[in-house]
Amino acid sequence: MSASVLVIDDSPKVRDKVIRTLKDVSLFSHYREANDGLEGFKSLMDSPSDLVLCDVEMPRMDGFRFLQMVNSRQELQGIPIIMLTGILDFGSKIKGLNLGAIDYLTKPFDAGELVARVRVQLKIKTLQDELRRANEQLTRLTNTDDLTGLFNRRYLTDSLSNEFIRAQRYQDNLTLVIFDIDHFKVINDNYGHQNGDHVLAAVAAAAQQGLRPYDVAARYGGEEFVMVIPGATLAEGVAVAERLRVAVQNLSFPAPMEGVKVTISLGVANYPAAPVSDIASLFHLADQALYRAKQTGRNRVEVMAHSDYSC
Repeated sequence: MSASVLVIDDSPKVRDKVIRTLKDVSLFSHYREANDGLEGFKSLMDSPSDLVLCDVEMPRMDGFRFLQMVNSRQELQGIPIIMLTGILDFGSKIKGLNLGAIDYLTKPFDAGELVARVRVQLKIKTLQDELRRANEQLTRLTNTDDLTGLFNRRYLTDSLSNEFIRAQRYQDNLTLVIFDIDHFKVINDNYGHQNGDHVLAAVAAAAQQGLRPYDVAARYGGEEFVMVIPGATLAEGVAVAERLRVAVQNLSFPAPMEGVKVTISLGVANYPAAPVSDIASLFHLADQALYRAKQTGRNRVEVMAHSDYSC
């Protein structure tokens, strides 16, 4: 098993006994130790462990304060922590369990009991990790487009709604870019839908590559895509759109599409702006800009115009 354990105790003898006991049954591949809660917390921040064995009474930072520190960090929650105590005090046990300890072991401990309790917690953590990964995979499948790997229309709707509310609240910028692939039907007709899918995937990859982690690129439908760029001014959104236009124009494809140049047309709209009162008006302005890009020659970026919107 490729797993790690952190043993926190102010007694080197106790740490050594715990580690030797666990090594005898090969439960872990990595063993780390710390003198007190503060050193243990710093060790976890540097590299989280799969399980922690922590003494209750220690100098500088005791086990209870260590539990509180771990609970304050989202990235550390879910690590099973077994407390070690030399005092059979039910009040202290209840306090530790309420602070997030998963189990208690009284010192001096029996080696067999230690191994049994650790095995149980490792098995529970393994099952929880598998469930978390399955849920994350389900979320990805629910929110992403199978072909392109971009977010799907449902996720786009939720994300755009949240970002628009945030932009309204803080009077921050929000840029929307709508684009589609020029003459995509011709590509499908001349080279087949399989090669058309390759084009969609390549354009999607180009769109994703130019965005920040908190930006959103989604497939809206067919050959049409949308990018949501929080905090970007209209000029910044146009710059993103232009970079993408050039990147797509420079894409190359294998046979039978070698030599084929794929282009896109893009429309850009931004909040806050006088014509934008809601998501529908923002989307409408970007869509009208895209339409204008199509009408004026394709393979170009057009910006929203106030005349595009009327109540």
